[in-house]
Amino acid sequence: MAVILTPQARDDLRRIALFIARDNPARARSFVADLRAEAGRLATMPRAFPLVPRYEQQGIRRRSWRGYGILYMVAEAGAGGIVIVRFLGPGQDHDRALRLS
Repeated sequence: MAVILTPQARDDLRRIALFIARDNPARARSFVADLRAEAGRLATMPRAFPLVPRYEQQGIRRRSWRGYGILYMVAEAGAGGIVIVRFLGPGQDHDRALRLS
């Protein structure tokens, strides 16, 4: 099952890396690599994490990892796959990030 990052998710990773790099550039690279690897593991357990309240209709799920949220959907059409919608940092608002409300 393929794991695809939306443009917003890629932008989120860049912002996370820039934020961490202020204090530790090496850790910024490794942290983002680890976060991407966790997102990739969703392909082996796509429905293991809960749907986000108020976003059940859109099928958005949330995987937490080290204080960060990986928001994703399981795509059913075609070959299927995982679509990473956003990576949220601690305290970021789901509604604002998803702009679905």
